[in-house]
Amino acid sequence: MPGTFAALLLLFCWGAAGAAQVTVERAVPVSMRDGVVLYADIYRPAAVGRFPVLLERTPYDKAVDKEIDIGERAAAQGYVVIVQDVRGRFTSGGEWYPFRYESQDGYDTVEWAARLPYANGKVGMFGSSYVGATQMLAAIAHPPHLAGICPMFTPSNYHNGWVYLGGAFQQWFDQTWTSILAQNTAERYFKSITSTTEDMRVLPLSNYRVFNLEKTLQPSDLTPKFAPYYLDWLAHPSYDSYWQPWSIEDHYPDIQVPSLTVAAWYDIFLGGSLRNYAGVRSEGGSETARKNQRLLITIGGHAGSGRKIGTIDFGPAAAAFDESDVTLEWYDYLFKGTMNRFATGRPVKIFVMGKNQWREEEEWPLQRAKSTTYYLHSDGKANSSAGDGALSRERPAAEPSDRYVYDPQNPVPTVGGPLCCDGHQPPGPRDQQTVESRQDVLVYSTPPFASDTEVTGPVSAELYATTSAVDTDFTAKLVDVDEQGIARNLTEGIVRARYRNGQVQSELLSPGRVYKFSIDLWATSDVFLAGHKLRLEISSGNFPRFDRNLNVAESPGRLVTSVSATNTVLHDAGHPSALILPLVP
Repeated sequence: MPGTFAALLLLFCWGAAGAAQVTVERAVPVSMRDGVVLYADIYRPAAVGRFPVLLERTPYDKAVDKEIDIGERAAAQGYVVIVQDVRGRFTSGGEWYPFRYESQDGYDTVEWAARLPYANGKVGMFGSSYVGATQMLAAIAHPPHLAGICPMFTPSNYHNGWVYLGGAFQQWFDQTWTSILAQNTAERYFKSITSTTEDMRVLPLSNYRVFNLEKTLQPSDLTPKFAPYYLDWLAHPSYDSYWQPWSIEDHYPDIQVPSLTVAAWYDIFLGGSLRNYAGVRSEGGSETARKNQRLLITIGGHAGSGRKIGTIDFGPAAAAFDESDVTLEWYDYLFKGTMNRFATGRPVKIFVMGKNQWREEEEWPLQRAKSTTYYLHSDGKANSSAGDGALSRERPAAEPSDRYVYDPQNPVPTVGGPLCCDGHQPPGPRDQQTVESRQDVLVYSTPPFASDTEVTGPVSAELYATTSAVDTDFTAKLVDVDEQGIARNLTEGIVRARYRNGQVQSELLSPGRVYKFSIDLWATSDVFLAGHKLRLEISSGNFPRFDRNLNVAESPGRLVTSVSATNTVLHDAGHPSALILPLVP
């Protein structure tokens, strides 16, 4: 049983300098302020001395090979590595509820780790995705001995960026992630059920109940029992008091430690990762924090690792990213003063697609990038890639609008993009030609570029539009089209019309009235090679990445009925719908 004893093992880890002895302690109990006991595995040098601590707090099982590998490897290089199951997960006690306890439990674990007899008082945290959230939520509680963090592929706001985006429910991620996490919750529940002697008196023997339940669980019981937070998410579509205590971007002044933020162009949390870097760099709670921010932007993140992401091979330079390598390199610089790329290079390192090479920058966004407006044009027939939609820097004059029908029963399908964590198709860059053949997708393209043209930085779209419904969605997708017509998605965004003025308060539309909608497409870095076209897709669906807007007044969480909407995008002198891009000279 966890907590009855800690198993001590002596391992021999081989490094470049020869054999190094590592001591491993399993299932070490850590008591939280409310009495709940969490369990951790500890990897440490067998040598006498005090060492910096690297702490990972995970909901994904501290005993998997990935955690064992980095524990043994880092301990052999002079670190104490602690990998802990967060509250309510695997061996740790308490109730699992995403985000709720991570600030207090993170604080308590950091301070416990700093007091260990073989720790030197410096604690750094590491890990990606939700494990990045455990770092950020601990950092805003500013435990005194936290000396650094290394959050990878993690958002800045768990409402707008984790559960919702632009007001739309991130259905693909929310449901698959919840199902993955609920499996362990269910296993813990059933393991706690035992048979009694009275059960054994039941005849015939075929009537024996495998689980001694007070009642049989029905399908409708499963989500409330094993993932009640999912229902809470649906009950709070607006950014309200349920979400606000966990918002990282509202607490940047509380972050007082250096940070290496790792993001990725096709990652589901790209937007939040970039906001975290910029936010702490400008608003961090100490000069040390503000001056010691580093940003590394790779390609895949949750969409994959290595040189091939989706259907694109990004070349040999793309294979250079490894989470464990980057983590140890960061803490070698921060805790040991090693003169590596984080000590000597520029603070921002990005992978530039198209050219498929790494580049260092002084800041993010790039100051030399010029915000450039490409206006939408057509003769009213921009429907599909066979239509007449165009992009140019010339402002529109008198032009007819583009119109399409959005039917929630036949939404534009998700094809690639920033997806996580399981699904029916691969994430990342994929050919969008099938999507662009639909009449409910408006397609606007530039002529082929005469020379290489780089877009690096934030991307957005501004649409003037009307709808026949009281609510609908507008989606936008930036695409790189090569000479053969292959349309590679770069980045995308969505706005739910009722949240056009922000996430706090919803406001329905007046059908037929013109509104201005701003769509955040996050960012990219791509060189459109000579002969390629730059393309913008506009529609009202990206399903199942986002839930279908049913075009009605009621919240979609419990609805089953829908109506079709006729949506119109205007591009004339008074309504200059446009794509805004950062062009690098």
